[in-house]
Amino acid sequence: MAHATARGGYRQLAERLNRFPQGAPPGELLFRILQTLMKEDEAGLVARLPIRPFSVQSAAKAWQKTEAEARNVLDNLADRGLLLDVSRDDGVPEEACYVLPPPMAGFFEFSLMRVRADVDQKVLSELFYQYLNVEEDFVRELFTRGETQLGRVFVHETELPAGEDLHVLDHERASEVVRTASHIGVGRCYCRHKMEHLGRACDAPQDICMSFNSTAGSLIRHGITRRADVAEGLELLAAARERLLVQFGENVREGVNFICHCCGCCCEAMIAARRFGFLRPVHPANYLPEVDGEACTGCGKCAGACPVEAMGLVSANDPHRPNRRKARLEADACLGCGVCARACAAGAIRLRPRPRPVITPLNSAHRVVLMAIERGKLQHLVFDQQALWSHRAMAAILGVILRLPPIKQALASRQMRSRYLERLLAGH
Repeated sequence: MAHATARGGYRQLAERLNRFPQGAPPGELLFRILQTLMKEDEAGLVARLPIRPFSVQSAAKAWQKTEAEARNVLDNLADRGLLLDVSRDDGVPEEACYVLPPPMAGFFEFSLMRVRADVDQKVLSELFYQYLNVEEDFVRELFTRGETQLGRVFVHETELPAGEDLHVLDHERASEVVRTASHIGVGRCYCRHKMEHLGRACDAPQDICMSFNSTAGSLIRHGITRRADVAEGLELLAAARERLLVQFGENVREGVNFICHCCGCCCEAMIAARRFGFLRPVHPANYLPEVDGEACTGCGKCAGACPVEAMGLVSANDPHRPNRRKARLEADACLGCGVCARACAAGAIRLRPRPRPVITPLNSAHRVVLMAIERGKLQHLVFDQQALWSHRAMAAILGVILRLPPIKQALASRQMRSRYLERLLAGH
């Protein structure tokens, strides 16, 4: 009976997690991951929390506990990265507001962003590897459903031609994210830390991935990441470029919460881009490399550096040098990161703007609503069975919907089947 109860709690939590736009397909591996991260009674409690930010009072009511008891549980979960607490820039909790993060980018990563003894990180890494790298259901669900994805690539700013850097928008610059963040946290690279426990990690640095703003504030406060200043953040960006790592961050223009520094061998976003490149699992940067065929020596350094195999070598068709080769780009697979241009010692690769710019959602709320609409989960954001939403939260979602193109508005209306929403859209 205890086993059935435990499984029941984890199954409820799995159902809860799948209300997020990016879900976590349930099954034996997911249950084992959850069992490694939390106890059965904790899983049952977390399963009863709202998707959107909530207060201590809301949790106490859902759990039928006193506020003091609820706060102790919430803070313990936040200490382990299973929840985030939202705070103001001065570090004082704002109405004791908490957020249940999705599995990714969320509590899966947080579990390996530091070395800890309260969880068997080797076992956890093996489970993550099987769930994410061997089986495809989770990665396909996370990266390939819908047009709007979780993450995007930042172009290597130093590789832009002289004068072109003047046209780069602020939200396209990783350096601008660092300079404008209210908090900067530095933690271990989840992907390479996971691979280290499996004996598969490359030699790229691990203490290099960054979180920002309210997310960083919570992770720093609970010892999951360490605090960094702007100068160190910029140094880490430069170190990542030097190591030919891709700068991969949250797919928003304002309030970016994370930038990871990804290698092609360990990092799940890059692996997904190779597996499912035709489905655009990662939003690319607004640039494409252009190869100067005359200057290219055919050394292959660009192809070796490309994390998604978008750059390759072909015959140069030179009758005087039949063995000569040159680089060729597969534009549809290219992330626009600029790693190939930095790797080219001959200076034969230049970055040019894409013919059609990539559109980035304004902020997290905009991205989440778009993802929910495209994945058929909008109703979970609006009508949360675990807690009643405030009018302000409902107004925020409707405000995003009303600014969407007509096709997306129609999708939203069909999903919600709400006469109220239909009247709002008709009158907009």
